[in-house]
Amino acid sequence: MKVKVVERKVKRGISLILEIYWGYQKDVDGKVRHNREFKKLDLYLIENPRTSDERKRNKQMRTLAESIRAKKEVEIQSGKYGFRNPNQKKIKLFDYFYKLMEERKENKGNYGNWESCLKHLKSYCHESTLLTDVDVDFIEGFKKHLLTQKLTKSDKVLAINSASSYFNKLRSCINQAYNDDLILKNPVKKVKSIKGEETQREYLTEDEIKLLAKTDCRYEVLKRAFLFSCYTGLRWSDVNKLTWDELKKENEGYKIIFKQKKTKGQEYLHINDTARKLMGDRREASERVFKGLRYNTQWNLALDQWALKAGVKKHITFHTARHSNATWLLNKGVDLYVVMKILGHKDIRTTQVYAKIVGERLKEAMDRLPNLEIYLDD
Repeated sequence: MKVKVVERKVKRGISLILEIYWGYQKDVDGKVRHNREFKKLDLYLIENPRTSDERKRNKQMRTLAESIRAKKEVEIQSGKYGFRNPNQKKIKLFDYFYKLMEERKENKGNYGNWESCLKHLKSYCHESTLLTDVDVDFIEGFKKHLLTQKLTKSDKVLAINSASSYFNKLRSCINQAYNDDLILKNPVKKVKSIKGEETQREYLTEDEIKLLAKTDCRYEVLKRAFLFSCYTGLRWSDVNKLTWDELKKENEGYKIIFKQKKTKGQEYLHINDTARKLMGDRREASERVFKGLRYNTQWNLALDQWALKAGVKKHITFHTARHSNATWLLNKGVDLYVVMKILGHKDIRTTQVYAKIVGERLKEAMDRLPNLEIYLDD
């Protein structure tokens, strides 16, 4: 490799440029191909200098360029000036992304989002795509792909928060590649993120939960499991896999000790008598508590039909039960950090979403108070 300063005539005068010569290669016909790269230094000479000051300035520019050439040769090789060694190992985007994804395998929720992002990347670009192929246009294109293409199982565009999450995984990948010196420039700095939106979390009031409890459901196990989630805040995944050996008798009450499927965190949760009764009669230790519970379109429809039959005019999913538990507890005055522990959240900001809902309800309640017109100015 050789580095030298070359001069080229441009409109502004004579531009000083660094030339990197990597050597040459011969093709199958024996033809020699020289491999060079160039980088402008933003240093210019005055063409045909007439005064001593102009000649002095040109000399200073040449000295500065030569200093850059001599002192920054190592930095140029490492990419500081935007050069890439053509002999550098070519790393595929998917291979590097997969490596980062596997490092997050212990966090199932995060891992699942990385996995989904990789799936959408594979639908967007070819498996031969290199890290060095990822530029601003590539990232902008993937952003548009997530926002406009029909990528869900139901042939619809992604929800804005899903698109935001998957796009951020690609951003994290490219940021890490830049930090690992695998790419010379970081194109994500020039592309705006997809801004997520605060989702409307449907929840049931205490009266609505009581209405459901008094109403028959097509699947009895679904009714018991849903109400159990209302009383415990457990996700469907944790309710579904709950086994009898995770239920422990403690003094005069009960608690369940389980590992969250989403976060893999070990949790324990005290349950009240109602939640215990909803579990039914104890069976074999390894047997599922809510045996036969399913999650599919037919069972989701049954939830809606149950709510309609009970006179609850809300579209509910199983996750509505978890939301209901959080808002129910906060309405009862339970401390936010206690609710955070019950729900198994790792970040208080996640729980604060429910506090905002409760705050809005409190404002609505105060707004319902009648005005005392005799105390109001005309």
